[in-house]
Amino acid sequence: MIMITTTTMVTMTTTTEAALFRLMTWLSPSFPVGAFSFSHGIEAAAEAGLLTDRAGLVEWIGGVVDFGAGRLDASLFRLAFEAARGEGSLEDVVETADLHRGTSELALEARVQGLAFLDAVLASWPNPRLQALAAAARATGRPVAYPVAVALAAAAHDVPLGPALAAFLHGFVANLISAAVRIIPLGQTDGQRTMAALEPVLASAVARTLAPGPITPFSSAVMVDFCSMAHERQWTRLFRS
Repeated sequence: MIMITTTTMVTMTTTTEAALFRLMTWLSPSFPVGAFSFSHGIEAAAEAGLLTDRAGLVEWIGGVVDFGAGRLDASLFRLAFEAARGEGSLEDVVETADLHRGTSELALEARVQGLAFLDAVLASWPNPRLQALAAAARATGRPVAYPVAVALAAAAHDVPLGPALAAFLHGFVANLISAAVRIIPLGQTDGQRTMAALEPVLASAVARTLAPGPITPFSSAVMVDFCSMAHERQWTRLFRS
């Protein structure tokens, strides 16, 4: 009896650690999805004088998480994860994720990172379930947006939805902060203070997305979309969005 209990505990720990290791790797800034080359309109916002300090950045990114791509992508993440588990239409999720982008640069951001993510995960962590899900998603003829790609990988590798969603949103916010630190500019410490200030926003976003009941993807961050469109015409720029 003691031997059986010990074996069970080791298996559970190993599974948990494997999920954690993959999340940390997949959503690390060093993972090859090209996230460093996108600012999500922050470059244009700084150029226009809309972002000049840490307090403004906290408010800006908080708005993106609550009303913009953060909210949209969190909803898509949950729907894609559920579809991968047979609880919804993967085709509908892929189509919705492709259509719900306010500007061409934001669409590019989601499309490029989604494609790079799937290619990297499939090459490094071969998984028949993910291969089948990726093939089904690509068969729609639409690009697989980044949140959909990460959710499919998490579901295929048995990474729980809650931690996967939290890690995805954290990585999204961390990338925006990294871009802002370089553009505004801010010091590295101010970047970390921004992340600390946004922890409650992230926690609230995860709880809201995982709440029981249906969920509807939407984005309503008009100023972010405006800055993204302005960035398309910006004469000099460091970022692709």
